[in-house]
Amino acid sequence: MKRFALSPLAALACGTMLTACSANVSGDTRPVVSASSVEAPLTGEARIADLVSRMSLERKVAQLIMPDIGSITPEDVAKYRFGTVLNGGNSGPNNNDLAPAPEWLELADAYWDASVQPLPDGEPIIPVLWGTDAVHGHANIIGATVFPHNIGLGATGDTDLIRRIGHATAIEIEATGIEWTFAPTVAVARDDRWGRTYESYSEDPALVSAMGAAMIEGLQGRPGDPDFLGEGRVAATAKHFFGDGGTEQGVDQGDVNGDLAELMAIHAAPYPAAIEAGVASVMASFNSINGSKMHGNGPLLNDELRGNLGFEGLVVGDWNGHGQVKGCTNTDCPQALLAGLDVYMVPEDWKGLYETLIAQVKDGTIPMERLDEAVLRVLRMKDQLGMFSTEVRPSERANAGKWDLLGSDAHRSVAREAVAKSLVLLKNSGVLPLKEGANIVVAGTAADNIPQQAGGWSVTWQGGGELTAEHFPGATSIFAGISEAAKASGGNATLLAEGGVPTAGAADVAIVVFGEKPYAEFVGDRKDMVFRDEEGLKLLRAYREQGIKTVAVFLSGRPMWMNREINAADAFVAAWLPGSEGAGVADVLFGSRAPTGRLSFSWPMACDGNPVNGPQGSLFPFGFGLDYGAASEIAYLDETCAVLTAGGSSQWFAAGRLTERVKVLSKGNELPDFRGSAGGVVVRGLDRNAQEDARAIAFGPGTALDFSGPQGGNAYRIEYQVAQRPAGPVVLSSGGSTLDITQNLSVAEGKGWREMLLTEECLAGLSNALTIRSEAPFKIQIASIAMEDAEGTQCSF
Repeated sequence: MKRFALSPLAALACGTMLTACSANVSGDTRPVVSASSVEAPLTGEARIADLVSRMSLERKVAQLIMPDIGSITPEDVAKYRFGTVLNGGNSGPNNNDLAPAPEWLELADAYWDASVQPLPDGEPIIPVLWGTDAVHGHANIIGATVFPHNIGLGATGDTDLIRRIGHATAIEIEATGIEWTFAPTVAVARDDRWGRTYESYSEDPALVSAMGAAMIEGLQGRPGDPDFLGEGRVAATAKHFFGDGGTEQGVDQGDVNGDLAELMAIHAAPYPAAIEAGVASVMASFNSINGSKMHGNGPLLNDELRGNLGFEGLVVGDWNGHGQVKGCTNTDCPQALLAGLDVYMVPEDWKGLYETLIAQVKDGTIPMERLDEAVLRVLRMKDQLGMFSTEVRPSERANAGKWDLLGSDAHRSVAREAVAKSLVLLKNSGVLPLKEGANIVVAGTAADNIPQQAGGWSVTWQGGGELTAEHFPGATSIFAGISEAAKASGGNATLLAEGGVPTAGAADVAIVVFGEKPYAEFVGDRKDMVFRDEEGLKLLRAYREQGIKTVAVFLSGRPMWMNREINAADAFVAAWLPGSEGAGVADVLFGSRAPTGRLSFSWPMACDGNPVNGPQGSLFPFGFGLDYGAASEIAYLDETCAVLTAGGSSQWFAAGRLTERVKVLSKGNELPDFRGSAGGVVVRGLDRNAQEDARAIAFGPGTALDFSGPQGGNAYRIEYQVAQRPAGPVVLSSGGSTLDITQNLSVAEGKGWREMLLTEECLAGLSNALTIRSEAPFKIQIASIAMEDAEGTQCSF
């Protein structure tokens, strides 16, 4: 007899015959019910209403709780019966975000099996639903196809291509047993200093609307079509409602201020198209609108989204976003549910919130009618996905476990096409397309660097860091694609070793690949649009001095001030964040595909970072892009930049990110993004005010961390917290001086977040290198490190 997971309908049938139903599960914990035991099945809204009417208060509340897989076990799912679970950007099966794909499917089965165990008193069983951030392909999974980020897809202007990308992504998600993705982002980014600009298709609301709707149709299928939310499709999420791309100064999770109608005309504009496309869920945004956090903003979630825009689906929260509402904490926020939120994303504090919500329904703070309304929406979405009719555990579904679908040739072909169509040619003095038989040198640390070309949200949340090409099996670097194309054209391509020096006559043309290091969310926020890493600039100038033609290939999550590099290059290509299929770059450089990409964002003329959305202030306006029809020279660009000459910030580490030119090492081993393990020290992300905006550091015996960075003053200011006093000496050293801080740290134990100010009063000759050494195992949390001027100031802890 084929075994199925117990459906809610079957659970209702078993309500009066639980013993008989349970008797069939000998040797298998998944309950079985015979078809003859099911009477006249209810369907649609009648079925959902019937299920809700039979659920206990505790089970209803559990449907609104979404914990992270890093904080719950299948046993927790069986006990509490969460409605949904998620994996954050750095979460994975068995607390391993690098877990192979089969382990993801195994965990999906484990959660599903736990969620469909029999309940007493005939209470209906509701399967659990898993959501993931598949924002440019199912890129959390090693081996998946990594498509270009949205900023590149916006440059293609090709809605049919976007649908195909969505469909391919949905199939790869299905292979791992997951049913729901928190994508697409339909933010209209209007200040490119925002660290999530690359998640936006465009600064133009109309283009975002078209691309977002196309991605939803690709992920879910079209409403009314036979495959809508069926095989090869997953539930989509339009996010983040609304205003995430319009915060003051581009600050992530910040404030959006202005006339409401004018704000909605830009930032809420993509939602009618998303709703028309049948999007299953909408995610509330972290930001506030005119001072009111969106997670608690009833007039906008209820009156606008549900009322005026007519959205009938599920509203899900973002990572502890409800905890930012005035008067709320992560474990106590009835305001969010009353304002229109249906599901709380509460990664770690789920138990406290669960207990609080139950109490608030019992005492009348939350009306039962509102609770039932939210539960109905969760169950309605599950019904749309067929979870109440297919009754099949994740591994038994059509595409599950078909690992040949993950990163398949067909999907990679679509991704390669997307890369080629996303490239925008900004300058060409006749060097492109490359001549057949050309002798080419390729330079730049990004040239043969798949993690960098993939960007953030690739295998890990922030991407890059300790990732290597081994974490992207089947992917092709930009250099590998160029090398293959060069051979096919009768020429050759040589990769210049890092630190190598260009020489005269070394090549007919040099391709320099450079750009931003990977980042995600608030970690990527900037104060200006200056690209300070001069590796690419120096290479371009060096080749030009040798009389070698140059092609600049710039990888970035946004347009940036590139006047110096554009001047130094004979051709300049904006390649955005192309993902796993770097050969798509070569397709355009060698002319097998024409450059059809057009800027979906205005390219800034100035370096100060002030928003540019239209012709005024643009070096290259929205919609600009060259063809190969004719060579294009541009006038010499002004290279003066007051922001650049003023120097960099003294901040070394803040908001979860190391600033430029700051390094952290342990026993000579680098921790590129101040995360990971090296030399006996383990550093992991820690949520303080936002996701992973701080670090938890565990020192082993006789271990140390060595920090170095730009000179920014004569003192260090470190924001820290000590949960448990050190068991042995902890010593700081800088500029040849040492300072024992063991007693200071012991006093700080349990006192919450504090500031440590280190000056020459306690570290004579203090330099721009600082070491923290612990002789015994010790744990400390650090939120920020900065150098500053503090003349005559005493040290403090």
